[in-house]
Amino acid sequence: MDKLRSMEVFVAVVDAGSFTAAAVQCEISPVMVGKHIQFLEELLAARLLTRTTRRQSLTELGLQYAEQCRAILAQISEAESGAARMRGGARGVLKITSPVTFGSELLAPAMVDYLAQYPEMRADLHMNDRLVDVVEDGYDAAIRIGRLEDSTLIARPLRPYRMMICAAPAYLQRKGTPLTPADLVTHECLDFLHWNKHVRWRLSEEVTDIPVSRLRSNNGQALKSAAVAGFGIVMQSELLLASEVAAGRLVPLMEDYLPASRPMHLLYPRDRQPTPKLSTFIEFMVGRFGLPAKTHAASS
Repeated sequence: MDKLRSMEVFVAVVDAGSFTAAAVQCEISPVMVGKHIQFLEELLAARLLTRTTRRQSLTELGLQYAEQCRAILAQISEAESGAARMRGGARGVLKITSPVTFGSELLAPAMVDYLAQYPEMRADLHMNDRLVDVVEDGYDAAIRIGRLEDSTLIARPLRPYRMMICAAPAYLQRKGTPLTPADLVTHECLDFLHWNKHVRWRLSEEVTDIPVSRLRSNNGQALKSAAVAGFGIVMQSELLLASEVAAGRLVPLMEDYLPASRPMHLLYPRDRQPTPKLSTFIEFMVGRFGLPAKTHAASS
């Protein structure tokens, strides 16, 4: 038998005062009421009720068990009500993890629009460039750049992550303009500390003897600032450098030799019935950053 259902029937017997009245309340037969009580008594190896031809009364254990059953059933009812409220509208807190550049340059401004659209929502943005365990660390969703490992998470494709190579006009006037990757060996190429030796300044034409930069950082914003100041050549994401290029503070270089674009995905745990807070966020992200309809159809 269903233990929770038997607990409901037992509480109904206590409140109604008889098997017959409880049967009416629970919409089952008096015989079935007796079976539920018997099931619980066998489970507990103790009697819950003492019955005579005229009346029934709770045993000492039955009195204590009835109060515990009420508390458990009340908690379940509250949990079900909370779930129903969550299904009824987008409310609550979204916990999202994202790479630093995408998070600061695109995701944070986009979340302003999302929160304006859903005023009962709140968002916690965690930005770092290391991989986190989405499920283990309790995230609702994650932005991932690069090839995905096999996962139980659902992955929705977003627009590819493109790179740019740029330098300030003052730097190019002082040091000259590199036209091919081979020209970089005589330039100050700003290094990103999270690159390993296999991906460092890896362009479509490989060059292995680019000197290590005198300025390195684990933050793309810092490298962009150094490039704008005229210190050297920067290779970072298009979304990080585009505004500086548009303003004329940086000049794009070697566009024919750029690294291949990397895939970008929105990841979230698998759930048969996502809550409105997650489903609205997924819809928003795919609408804002998803692949164009024609491209998405071709990749399906």
